[in-house]
Amino acid sequence: MNGFSVCVYCGSRAGSSPAFEADAKRLGEELAKRGWRLVYGAGDIGLMGSVARAAQAAGGETFGVIPAHLVSREIGRTNLTTYVVTETMHERKKVMFMNADAVVVLPGGAGSLDELFEVLTWRQLGLHSKPILIMNTKGYWSPLKHLVDHVINKGFADASLGKMLTWVDGPDEAIEILRSAS
Repeated sequence: MNGFSVCVYCGSRAGSSPAFEADAKRLGEELAKRGWRLVYGAGDIGLMGSVARAAQAAGGETFGVIPAHLVSREIGRTNLTTYVVTETMHERKKVMFMNADAVVVLPGGAGSLDELFEVLTWRQLGLHSKPILIMNTKGYWSPLKHLVDHVINKGFADASLGKMLTWVDGPDEAIEILRSAS
């Protein structure tokens, strides 16, 4: 491993399009190929499980973080390089973020949005300058992009907020951007 770690936020479900899982697998594989460590929520279900299994199959290092109350619900993947069980969701998010150099958000639900908005707020407040990439597979996050633009246009955030997020269409574009950050 070259010391570069990428935190991936994504769904504990696979979603409605096979493209979501395909992109998750491809991202996990590409991270491993470059010797970059995957940091993620330690679940073995949905896109979380797909990205981790792909990274491991390609020989990658994996760092999973899961709160105790989700170990059985998200089927904690204990055979990771590093497996951390936290007491709370907040601790999970903090440990994941603190052990990463960049963030990639794949399709997901409320939990992924929570994780995204926390690190985006921290960046807005000047607490970090880590890249935050939004993988907009099949336009999944397009409504979110419109919402962020709306918040800016209505005067509730500076235009700089929009520049804190990098929108990509898939894993190849994400890897190219991450390469320049590694």
